[in-house]
Amino acid sequence: MAEPGHSLHPSARGRGRTDPRTLRLLRLLLWVGTTFQVTQGAGPELHACKESEYHYEYTACDSLGSRWRVAVPHTPGLCTSLPDPVKGTECAFSCKAGEFLDMKDQSCKPCAEGRYSLGTGIRFDEWDGLPHGFASLSTNMEIEDGTTDSTENCTSSKWVPLGDYISSNTDECTATLMYAVNLKQSGTVNFEYYYPDSSIIFEFFVQNDQCQPNADDSRWMKTTEKGWELHSVELNRGNNVLYWRTTAFSVWSKVSKPVLTQLMYKWAQPKICSEDLEGAVKLPASGVKTRCPPCNPGFFKTNSSTCEPCPYGSYSNGSDCSHCPAGTEPAVGFEYKWWNTLPTNMETTVLSGINFEYKGMTGWEVAGDHIYTAVGASDNDFMILTLVVPGFRPPQSVMADTENKEVARITFVFETICSVNCELYFMVGMNSRTNSPVETWRGSKGKQSYTYIIEENATMSFTWAFQRTSFHETGRKYTNDVAKIYSINVTNVMDGVASYCRPCALEASDIGSSCTSCPAGYYIDRDSGTCRSCPPNTILKAHQPYGAQACMTCGPGTKSNKIHSLCYNDCTFSVSTPTRTLDYNFLALENTVSLAGGPSFTSKGLKYFHHFTFSLCGNQGKKMSVCTDNVTDLRIPEGESGFSKSITAYVCQAVIIPPEVTGYKAGVSSQPVSLADRLIGVTTDMTLDGITSPAELFHPEPLGIPDVIFFYRSNDVTQSCSSGRSTTIRVRCSLLKPAPGSLSLPSTCSDGTCDGCNFHFLWESVAACPLCSAADYHAIVSSCVAGIQKTTYVWREPKLCSRGISLPEQRVTICKTIDFWLKVGISAGTCTAILLTVLTCYFWKKNQKLEYKYSKLVMNATLKDCDLPAADSCAIMEGEDVEDDLIFTSKKSLFGKIRSFTSKRTPDGFDSVPLKTSSGSPDMDL
Repeated sequence: MAEPGHSLHPSARGRGRTDPRTLRLLRLLLWVGTTFQVTQGAGPELHACKESEYHYEYTACDSLGSRWRVAVPHTPGLCTSLPDPVKGTECAFSCKAGEFLDMKDQSCKPCAEGRYSLGTGIRFDEWDGLPHGFASLSTNMEIEDGTTDSTENCTSSKWVPLGDYISSNTDECTATLMYAVNLKQSGTVNFEYYYPDSSIIFEFFVQNDQCQPNADDSRWMKTTEKGWELHSVELNRGNNVLYWRTTAFSVWSKVSKPVLTQLMYKWAQPKICSEDLEGAVKLPASGVKTRCPPCNPGFFKTNSSTCEPCPYGSYSNGSDCSHCPAGTEPAVGFEYKWWNTLPTNMETTVLSGINFEYKGMTGWEVAGDHIYTAVGASDNDFMILTLVVPGFRPPQSVMADTENKEVARITFVFETICSVNCELYFMVGMNSRTNSPVETWRGSKGKQSYTYIIEENATMSFTWAFQRTSFHETGRKYTNDVAKIYSINVTNVMDGVASYCRPCALEASDIGSSCTSCPAGYYIDRDSGTCRSCPPNTILKAHQPYGAQACMTCGPGTKSNKIHSLCYNDCTFSVSTPTRTLDYNFLALENTVSLAGGPSFTSKGLKYFHHFTFSLCGNQGKKMSVCTDNVTDLRIPEGESGFSKSITAYVCQAVIIPPEVTGYKAGVSSQPVSLADRLIGVTTDMTLDGITSPAELFHPEPLGIPDVIFFYRSNDVTQSCSSGRSTTIRVRCSLLKPAPGSLSLPSTCSDGTCDGCNFHFLWESVAACPLCSAADYHAIVSSCVAGIQKTTYVWREPKLCSRGISLPEQRVTICKTIDFWLKVGISAGTCTAILLTVLTCYFWKKNQKLEYKYSKLVMNATLKDCDLPAADSCAIMEGEDVEDDLIFTSKKSLFGKIRSFTSKRTPDGFDSVPLKTSSGSPDMDL
């Protein structure tokens, strides 16, 4: 504890000496989009307004989501001729962080160097005065009939700005700090606060424009143990009114006629000290009166200074009961934070650590803001505190879900101060049967919170047992070792009380509207009070089904069930690689399988081992793995299940003691633990949602096919696993291991975990191989034999798939052999040669005839053109041979004839043809 009168925080936030009872808010950060009211003033005969004399604001948005930009003078009435209103930006328009909206041209511009912008947010961190928009009110919590000056006594009890922070009152008046804001989209409010004194009741809550509070788990702020702390609350679109309210309880009351309680001092029993020895402390005098401490939330103070529960349908912060607004229902439960007397549903006793018999002694004592362990008879006694809850009443707006078994939860804040290895046990029992240990804390533990999920709607008992030491020694050495419980909060208690009201779905009736249940998978729309279905592949937060944000998206490789209560994998998976798409079907792994770890031994040499049960996928997300505790079977009536009889999960673990150790015919199963209650996702990545599956824990994958990893989380939060346990299952293709295959543990962690919180397993099976596709086989075409050709399909080697498509049947086609085509080629060649020869002869013969006719034509033409004397006679001269023929140069070779035929003509246009006489010598040329 800090020295009284000094701040616990070393920074400038707590400059100077301050009252530690004072509640302080350092800064308030609203991520909102605000609207402003516009006022204009005008006066006659005023000068035209300059730009420095006015600023721009937006009007309120209309039903179409539009608005106008108007000019507003800094001081109304000083000038006139303001710029005309122009159409403004859309109401949903906003600038990003680091930018600001230039109202002159209505565009976003970057902030100048050395300046910053929150975008749509507003920050309040200078409290020299009360910022614009804030209001501070004060009221008297206990106004008595006929008292007129009670309110006047609280007029000065307001929130006071003190430069770096704003401080609340320290008297017994109720001081309220308010801020109203209209949001164009959902946002958050964040503020830092310093709240070291639990004698001040500090609450923060938000109301909408129907004066309905938001459905938060609790409006009561927790005390700060380490200086300033940050608190954040989500805000909905529309009007929001933020309330910071404080009420102090002190003996220095200013209220007239306070209700007082007379203090009585008694020695703690059993009395183990002597007040007659020198230096002994005397018992203080009784009779001093002090103000009655407040009631717990959900109770109100009667005229006789007792606390009574508020009736159903109302709520309270420990003062007066108020009816829940329309469209809301009370969030019933028990919240104990003031320990003036022991609640009626709690009892305390002492259990001997020697003979385990109960003693007629008080084990825990109330002390105002906490309850602590008494001295007891010996240091090894168990100080017992028990809370009994008759049953639970889940919210009317939540449908029962067979897979989401959370009925309620209990949260308590505690600490232990020990000089030796003390132990604090937390145990849970059901239907008046033996308590089962849930968690144990050893040694000194700082102030901390613990939450336990209740999954059975039955009469439950919660027990805290504190033992200073397990050794029995003469005398008392550790009386100063103590356990303290500051608060206990149990939700959804049957016949419980309410500290706040939460929205519910509305149903029209003859007498008006009343709360009703939404169908499974439907959330409550805050604005209309109607039920709306969650989108596909989202799940609904069962105990906070308010607004669309209550629908949470499922992880990769998963989808939601029909009622949107959980995400599961339907035993199929697909992943794309650079070369192809791999499709998986794990239906062969749908049934539960078990795995036993290696043997372990106790300090006395007794053998035991850990037994794991798995249900990987399918079954519409139903948890199929069951781990049992059969140690207490003999004490449980037949046909009736015990609280710790069994648990169901996706993966669970139990400790198995073999028969040779226990002496029974069958082994003993005990300490069942859930390792996987929620499937986070299925992927080939090694990390998902903060859970990592190190590849080096197992032998390398030899085929080059990526492992498919299933990521799970459990709901159990333990002392060592503050975030709960997590489990990863690597599903690996192994063609040599038929379904279901084999499971193995990490080589370096024989119990499946190296830290007790994160468990890892490898599942190898042929059923984990990708489905075969057309890319996994190729065709082999045979040669043509006897006119037949075969096409055979075979798997590519190595084969990296299973199931899927089958190989196509062998295909047979008719073909021609090479001998046939050779014969065809020779025949065709021969025919072609003969044809060419015939054509050559034909054209040679035809050319010869043409040459003869051409020669005669030439000769005849020559004779006609020659200028010769007419013949004297036509007779043949003597000595001439009548049979002289015209001999042509036709005896040339074929190529010579062709060359002669194609020779050029003489310049006069005629061909030159050599002629011969009968003697064979050339005579002329024509």
